[in-house]
Amino acid sequence: MPSSDSPIRALPKEYLDDATVAAPDTIYTASNGTPVPHPYEVQRAGENGPLLLQDFHLIDLLSHFDRERIPERVVHAKGSGAHGIFKVTKPLDDLCLADMFSTEGKETPLTVRFSTVGGESGSHDCARDPRGFSVKFKTEEGNWDVVANNTPVFFLRDPAKFPHFIHTQKRDPSTHLTHADDSTMFWDYLSQNPESIHQVMILMGDRGIPKGYRKMHGYYGHTLKLINKSGEWVYAQFHFISDQGTDFITQEDSNNYGPDFAQKDLYGAIDSGDFPSWKLCVQTMTPKEAETLFEEQKINVLDMTHVWPHKQFPLREIGTMELNHNAINYFAEVEQAAYNPSHMVPGIEPSADPVLQSRLFSYADTHRHRVGVNYQQLPVNQAKTKYHKSSFQRDGGMAFYNHGQAPSYLSSIAPISFKPRTMDVDKTHGEFVGRAVAFLSEIRPEDFNAPRALWEKVYSEDAKERMIKNISGHMENCREKEIIKRQIAIFREVSPDIATRLEKATGIKGYSGIADMHFNGTHNGMAKSEKNRTANGLKPSLYFGTNQNGAPVPTTHEGIKGAKGMNGHSNGHSNGHANGRSNDVNPK
Repeated sequence: MPSSDSPIRALPKEYLDDATVAAPDTIYTASNGTPVPHPYEVQRAGENGPLLLQDFHLIDLLSHFDRERIPERVVHAKGSGAHGIFKVTKPLDDLCLADMFSTEGKETPLTVRFSTVGGESGSHDCARDPRGFSVKFKTEEGNWDVVANNTPVFFLRDPAKFPHFIHTQKRDPSTHLTHADDSTMFWDYLSQNPESIHQVMILMGDRGIPKGYRKMHGYYGHTLKLINKSGEWVYAQFHFISDQGTDFITQEDSNNYGPDFAQKDLYGAIDSGDFPSWKLCVQTMTPKEAETLFEEQKINVLDMTHVWPHKQFPLREIGTMELNHNAINYFAEVEQAAYNPSHMVPGIEPSADPVLQSRLFSYADTHRHRVGVNYQQLPVNQAKTKYHKSSFQRDGGMAFYNHGQAPSYLSSIAPISFKPRTMDVDKTHGEFVGRAVAFLSEIRPEDFNAPRALWEKVYSEDAKERMIKNISGHMENCREKEIIKRQIAIFREVSPDIATRLEKATGIKGYSGIADMHFNGTHNGMAKSEKNRTANGLKPSLYFGTNQNGAPVPTTHEGIKGAKGMNGHSNGHSNGHANGRSNDVNPK
């Protein structure tokens, strides 16, 4: 790995030349480059008269100052970042044709941004909240953006729920309070969407406040596809396993940490030469295994509220990510860093995971609004390919690289060059032929299996007590007891033990279970009566009542190359988990 005084390979030389020039070697100027004798001088009509409009320096200074802020991210507004290197330790060329995984020792520069999720840009680093874990790999074939979290699951699996859910994590539209002071919206949403329960248990458990960004794992969460040179493909889940181990801060102790603790911890470690690192690992399964997994165990690989059992699908190590450079300028290199899950390289493709499919559009759309249509021309976002890249995208705000005199269309006079396709997309993705359906998932017994294993097999007694205390304390700020009764009923489906403990801690008797409940956000596949079966009294669509619930089932992958043969995890590779641990839920 390079030393901290080497160039930041993730950034272009032109940017670094400007960013690293010493202040004594510069001359103070206006924005047009004209020298200005003193930054505090202004032009007036006499010693005690009004200002002059002709004072370009002052007008220019104030006008720019008024526009210094870009819109903060709607989610993941508070964050920290750094640059580093990914180095392959165990090539993945048998499963993936991506050049960055091809040979042992191959290095790829990268930029990482960690973040909290719900809070504003000035919020506390030690809030109980999931953490964002985004990595921009600047490969020789273009950027691969991994937009991940520090938890292996999420609150939802139906993409249209995302904006509504995030609204409940923000301030109340009337009181303007966050759920730290009024948790009603928070629990109202969760009590109507019980598929969130696994993520809720992780959030309210020890991992809810990681002790800085260095001491947490990262999980892509979504299922991707890996394609090899033979055109065979497997489903894949990527994991970043912290070489620093994991650690947490209790709710009570969080008040003893500064609001920028995670930023200070990450920056200080890198600045002192204590470079944090993570092992990049992957779980894989064949399309046939995915069908069997749902048929026999009701685990849906296209559902980001489910996890893949590690004993069946062990982690395989690929390489190590090390962060060895702090940002020279936070705004330019962290605030303007823009990650997009649709940025993939040859050999990596999206699955039909509906939340992933939604994010493929949403992230790029956000960046075009927040940063500008040419956000990918900014140094921190520029690709570092081994070829001159070109496209027919032109103009727009702040177009610095505009392809010169090259034609802005497919010209026969000055034709652009093309690189042959490296894989057959016709055989990589399924044949999705059928009528359009209005889809909303339903809650089923299998949705409680992984949360139950988390409670019974992973959490220690002390961890259980901390989770109950965190939940009951948070529920104290919920104004509606009905919401708490519903949420306790959902916890009862995970384990009667959780419900009993919460009833004792809150003094509120929850419902006996969800069989007699209806939900406004999800269909209830466990309801006793038909009136409680559909969400919000919705008239069922044609697909409703099938056994699929959005999962791949037998015949889903018929006619697709690699659908039956290649086993991505039984080819002599051992579990690549950083500390050798493996379990049926997820790393602790």
